[in-house]
Amino acid sequence: MTGAHVTGAHVTGVSLTAPTADDLRRFGERLAALLRAGDLVVLVGELGAGKTTLTQGIGAGLHVRGDVTSPTFVIAREHRSQVGGPGLVHVDAYRLGSGAEVDDLDLDAALADSVAVVEWGAGLVEALADSRLEVHLTRSPDDEARAVRLVGVGPRWDGVQLAALAVPAVPVPGASR
Repeated sequence: MTGAHVTGAHVTGVSLTAPTADDLRRFGERLAALLRAGDLVVLVGELGAGKTTLTQGIGAGLHVRGDVTSPTFVIAREHRSQVGGPGLVHVDAYRLGSGAEVDDLDLDAALADSVAVVEWGAGLVEALADSRLEVHLTRSPDDEARAVRLVGVGPRWDGVQLAALAVPAVPVPGASR
């Protein structure tokens, strides 16, 4: 995975590649380490781009209860933390047509103690929080590789080193924490 860090007016971004679905899942686990209760993550990508796969990794990294599966037919699934950290609210906004329908889900209340990850939420959920992390996923037509572009919008993401996510931590033999 490769990446770069660009900072602008409350926007921070990084681009990287996940060669396989497992790499994308592991990336989600690393991303979870940066997330905290109140964070809004908006996943953008075509069908099959890896939105649910990434969310599975985030769920694993947050140590939530239950299998993280696509909430397409139930619209939203809530997963509580097993370790006292933030929970995960996983939303599929594909069938939602307006901000009023998003309001009916009461996601702003869920953000108090959870991370909200919203598939198909671009243009619908931005008003839920003053900051958000947009994750743009594009699947290669030739293989299972995904291009991932992270865009942190708002003050929450100022100074957050998203580029550090592009390189997995490699343990140093003999080193202790």
